[in-house]
Amino acid sequence: MFAKITAAAHAAPQNVVSNDKLSTIMDTSDEWIYSRTGIKNRHISTGENTSDLAIEVARKILDQKNLDASELDFIIVATITPDSMMPSTAARVQGAIGATNAFAYDLVAACSGFVFALSTAEKLIQAGQKKGLVIGAEVFSKILDWSDRSTAVLFGDGAGGVLLENTGRKPLVLAETLRTDGLRGDKLRSGLTKLKSPFVEGRSEEMALTMDGRAIFDFAVRDVPKNIAQTIEKAELTSDDIDYFILHQANSRILDKMAKKLGANRDKFLQNMAEYGNTSAASIPLLLSESLENGKLSLETNQKLVLTGFGGGLTWGTMIIQL
Repeated sequence: MFAKITAAAHAAPQNVVSNDKLSTIMDTSDEWIYSRTGIKNRHISTGENTSDLAIEVARKILDQKNLDASELDFIIVATITPDSMMPSTAARVQGAIGATNAFAYDLVAACSGFVFALSTAEKLIQAGQKKGLVIGAEVFSKILDWSDRSTAVLFGDGAGGVLLENTGRKPLVLAETLRTDGLRGDKLRSGLTKLKSPFVEGRSEEMALTMDGRAIFDFAVRDVPKNIAQTIEKAELTSDDIDYFILHQANSRILDKMAKKLGANRDKFLQNMAEYGNTSAASIPLLLSESLENGKLSLETNQKLVLTGFGGGLTWGTMIIQL
């Protein structure tokens, strides 16, 4: 038997912040943001923390499957905005839902986090685990510099996740290629904590996200399509064989360029960034869940999907899966 996605769910704060609303607190406009990014709205927490959104996703999945949390073997949460370093966000989820038999941990790979976590979880199933949750969750609003319009307009808060079970009769993953380049890691970073002790001078911290926008855009349109093409070739497929591309929701212009470079139909690149903005590790599972909910995707149909994350680290990676 193989790993199989058997359920998915998503969650986001109820508070929706439009581009027009942002223009009342910073020098920007709806036209400026939308024309450059494809983003219209984003959901911004008014009190929900990362674990709250992840817990909501977990409970929705359990309800869908009428599953008792004690049946779960593991919980992986991909996030770079945890409530705390310890306990981990995954541990908070495990405790809140009563998953008494599950081990739980966070995985940190920024906007590639869900892809990295799903890859890890699939191998846990291969190694003998039976059921587990893979969740991407972020409350990015708490790490933004809200005076920096070049970054603050891009991001939103949200969560999405899937249930993975060992009930598949065909391989879930047809091919994957995961990459990291720490030499370029300073192009997109957050949560930098300086040394603090009586033996070190200075106690400064840099917690807000900083980004070299041009460098990240170039990375996304140069390195990531090569990664996707390599993985499609590894699976002995072509772009025509792919039903949909579920890519990290960073920027609609990036998706335009990726489709062109891959020679793929742009309509196959699903997107929901207009409503949610960039939700980092949550963007792929949130889009996956919404697409299952609206009928664009369907489980047990053999649809072939490209899942690709890319972002801070720098990290990027592609998995080709079949539902």
